[in-house]
Amino acid sequence: MSLGTPERRELLALARASIESALSNGRNGELVPFTAAPISPALTVRRSSFVTLRRSDELRGCCGTLDAPRPLGEDVWRNAWAAAFNDYRFQPLTAAEWPQVDVHLSLLTVPERLDVTTEAQLLAVLRPSIDGLILEAENGRATFLPAVWEQISEPAQFVRQLKMKAGWPATYWSEKVRVYRYETESFGEEESG
Repeated sequence: MSLGTPERRELLALARASIESALSNGRNGELVPFTAAPISPALTVRRSSFVTLRRSDELRGCCGTLDAPRPLGEDVWRNAWAAAFNDYRFQPLTAAEWPQVDVHLSLLTVPERLDVTTEAQLLAVLRPSIDGLILEAENGRATFLPAVWEQISEPAQFVRQLKMKAGWPATYWSEKVRVYRYETESFGEEESG
């Protein structure tokens, strides 16, 4: 389900409003409940999203969901707040930084389970620059969005790095590993004006 330009702009505005509301009135980064005015019907559908924040072309935060827990508009609202204030890799965003931050959204398709039992089988069906990938087992779960292909273009390295993100050794594999792929509809303020 692809969104039109008005809905994309509406989602980007929701992401910005979430962060701005947490920065305002001495809230110190506290999440403000989602109570948006009536929104486009396309934004009321349950759909997973990731919100990525960049400052001077450097990652400043990225958080999202994989299992479509709520309507898209609310998911973006919560993930924007989390990317700004709750990404463990960064200090919470400050009001001084906020004007230099660009917001980028990735809307996920429903993940498709891949029937693979070996890493070689996975590498044979993996589509570089298209697939987002989820690896999960009893002892961890991790994902890379398709945008990560821009930094890790070699499929075997992509999978190894994702395993390490999940907390496993790069050489780890088990018949209990479950593999899913998805695609994203990605856009940011630089494209939406």
